[in-house]
Amino acid sequence: MKNERQLLFQRINERFVRAFATYHLLDDGDRVLVGLSGGKDSLCLLELLAKRARISHPQFCVEALHVRMDNISYETSTDYLERFCGDLGVTLHIVSTRFDTAAPTTTDRKKPPCFLCSWHRRKQLFNLAQTLGCNKIALGHHQDDLLKTALMNLTFQGRFATMPARLEMRKMPLTIIRPLCLVAESDIRRYAELSGYEKQLKQCPYEHDTYRTGIATLYDAMEQMNPEARYSLWNALSRDGKLVENAEQG
Repeated sequence: MKNERQLLFQRINERFVRAFATYHLLDDGDRVLVGLSGGKDSLCLLELLAKRARISHPQFCVEALHVRMDNISYETSTDYLERFCGDLGVTLHIVSTRFDTAAPTTTDRKKPPCFLCSWHRRKQLFNLAQTLGCNKIALGHHQDDLLKTALMNLTFQGRFATMPARLEMRKMPLTIIRPLCLVAESDIRRYAELSGYEKQLKQCPYEHDTYRTGIATLYDAMEQMNPEARYSLWNALSRDGKLVENAEQG
């Protein structure tokens, strides 16, 4: 009889595979670079991709990148990430970068820290992916992330959009994929607990200092009012073509 962890992995993996088929995320010959922050979502994503890569169809290879941000005081154990990747047979790359918010001449001063951190991390992913010859970058955003982003865009920008499951870049030969797009955060959180994923050593000081905290409260209230709210919002995104886009679309 399967235990809770096995049953949970089976459910997560089924939705993971369904995302590939629904949004055409993987092809034979793909080289995938995973953005490995060290949080539960990226660890789960890497585990699923590494195990999937051992299956003959489609044939693809996986590597991982962990970006250290020197001027933001949060940290993941490098030793743990190296062991985690080693157990999965995945090559891990580690790079350090930073952004400057102090210099009066820099445009960075006009942007919030979360935006800058994400932008500079993404830049490192793009650079390494092209250096390694990878054609796809996999990010660990789950379904709750995509739905909350849609609510944030509606609330603050007046547009209906989210982070798509597949985003084809036009200015470089890369496609961003989000294979956890059909997986609920609650399943990933519980699987991480049962699997013994190590938590980050230091949390980001800006983690609860963004509009996303308020949006998360709104999202929870919607689900309490209607447990099917997530599926209604997801279906709306799907019908409006927001889950597969290219980088030049709105």
